[in-house]
Amino acid sequence: MNKAPLPLPAEHIPPGTADWRTPGAERWLAAVPAGWARPLWSVAALVVSMVWYLAAGPAPVCTSAEPCGTDWWGLGTAVVLALTPYWVWRQPRLALVGLAAGVVGFAAEGGVTESLAEPYVLAHLVAVAFTTAGIVHRLALAGRQRALALEAAGPAARPLPAAARTFRRGRFSFGLAALILAVAGFGYWQVQRVADAYEERAAAATQLSGRVVALERDDDMDIVKVEADGRTHRFETAFPESFPEGGTADVVVDGDWAALVAEPYDAFGWELLVFAGLTASLAFFANGVDGRTRSVRLRRGSLPVLKVLVREDHEDSRTWVFAADDPEGLRPVLYFHSLAASGEGEEEEGPEDADAVDLTKVREILRGEDPPPPLREAVLYGVPYAGAEVAFAARDDEDSPEVVVECSVTAVKPAVAGPARRGPKLPSQNRGRKNAQRPVEEIAATLAPVDGLRVWKAHGLSRAVGLGLLVVQGGGMWAMLDDGPSWTWLWLVVGLPWLTTAVATALTWRITADRDGLWVTGAWRVRRIGWDAITAVRHTDDGIRVTTGKDHPDVALSPTGWAWLERRLDREPYAVRAADEMRALHLDPALRPAEEAPAARQGMAVGPPLVAVSALWGAAVLLL
Repeated sequence: MNKAPLPLPAEHIPPGTADWRTPGAERWLAAVPAGWARPLWSVAALVVSMVWYLAAGPAPVCTSAEPCGTDWWGLGTAVVLALTPYWVWRQPRLALVGLAAGVVGFAAEGGVTESLAEPYVLAHLVAVAFTTAGIVHRLALAGRQRALALEAAGPAARPLPAAARTFRRGRFSFGLAALILAVAGFGYWQVQRVADAYEERAAAATQLSGRVVALERDDDMDIVKVEADGRTHRFETAFPESFPEGGTADVVVDGDWAALVAEPYDAFGWELLVFAGLTASLAFFANGVDGRTRSVRLRRGSLPVLKVLVREDHEDSRTWVFAADDPEGLRPVLYFHSLAASGEGEEEEGPEDADAVDLTKVREILRGEDPPPPLREAVLYGVPYAGAEVAFAARDDEDSPEVVVECSVTAVKPAVAGPARRGPKLPSQNRGRKNAQRPVEEIAATLAPVDGLRVWKAHGLSRAVGLGLLVVQGGGMWAMLDDGPSWTWLWLVVGLPWLTTAVATALTWRITADRDGLWVTGAWRVRRIGWDAITAVRHTDDGIRVTTGKDHPDVALSPTGWAWLERRLDREPYAVRAADEMRALHLDPALRPAEEAPAARQGMAVGPPLVAVSALWGAAVLLL
């Protein structure tokens, strides 16, 4: 039987505070963005289009008139482009600025005029348009949620409790940003040293015009040979297409030292450090500014107040907010992470408290269960909407009458509307919790005895993971074998067996349950495990592991999908559900199938055929 929510003392409820009831909360939830506008799709579209542009776009042309030195403007544009996908996810308003800056830089390089002729340019512009539309849609609905929350709160407005007025955010982000920016500054200083050293030496050197006599490849480096002043000079080049054989190239010579005028120096490593440092420092700085701004805004003046119910997530300490008339906490409205605003006022534990024993908790601990967090009455301060900052006052726990004020440290996010709405993962609802399992009774309620067989096999997302790994495997083999024998072939010896196993498993894993046990189809063979030999079945690290006794080796399948992505898409991971159902069959014989699986239903391992296909692919790369 569920306990009643922990009441909030009346003196901590501001006069006129309205209850946020289910009808109003449902209207608020109905204003969530459409599925196409989720940041995941926008980020994926941007990243794919950027990678395509970098791979297929024109390479820089280095000339004596416009040498390929350090391009700080281009590096700054690259920093903005790298930050934009992150901002799309975390800070949509900044993302709009980044998208606009990217398009302006793109147009300055003549990209827009090429859009009708080059598909990768058009793809990037479409991705930018799609992302912009998604951000505008999200911001518009956040405004709608704000209006609905204000309507539910009514005219009541109260200042934030005194305990929360000194709570500040952003200092850690600012400190980290300053540290990383100093590293970027060191990289900039090193680049300038390299550039100044070249300029100083080139000023005293002799400039000559030579003829390109050969282009070679040596130890994964492109070498251009230039004949000038009766000598042949060898230079490493990052852009060999700028020096066609038989063409001319300007060089500067000072004794035994020589350099290409078009590619005067190589400071790529230091430039990469500047790029990484600027990207990371700006990301942390923007987070700090955003957190500080929201924190100050929350503590300025009076705020709307709503009476709600809250519960802490049993898995990751999220705070889930429920409507005030949902005493069982069945339909979450929103969630965020929070921290107590002040540690003052904690009472010292007396002897009577230390000796008191909660027999219910003792029994739960002895059974290996954690007591579920209580549902608590709370007053929510601030206007809740996607991306907002809020605070709440509630009792600390059921053993203490103390009321604490907690402030959000992550932005408010709405729970998913509809039957699949996400909620806090309690011990009886821990779908997806890594090291916890649902009670057998809960699983058995969804299963009924069947006369046939039960089969769990690779689903759509698992096959997508397998196909992605197969592309990685094929591309890696091409890259390492295309240039002939090399030490890089050692990577194939190390990585190819693992990749082949992972690809075969993700594409065709299968587990069939019959009356006598499980038929487990992995990458290399089909194994039979009797019910009596099984000791446990669990999902871990995107795989399913069947643990057996000492007389039999354990059986593990991995990967069986991508649980993280399925949770982000608000779905229960298929492999997690499969492991739970297998565990229920193991523990409750009444749920097991009544038939024996024929050979055609036991599955077939595809690892050996995949090895043959990989060998043919490797031979084709070497011979062509």
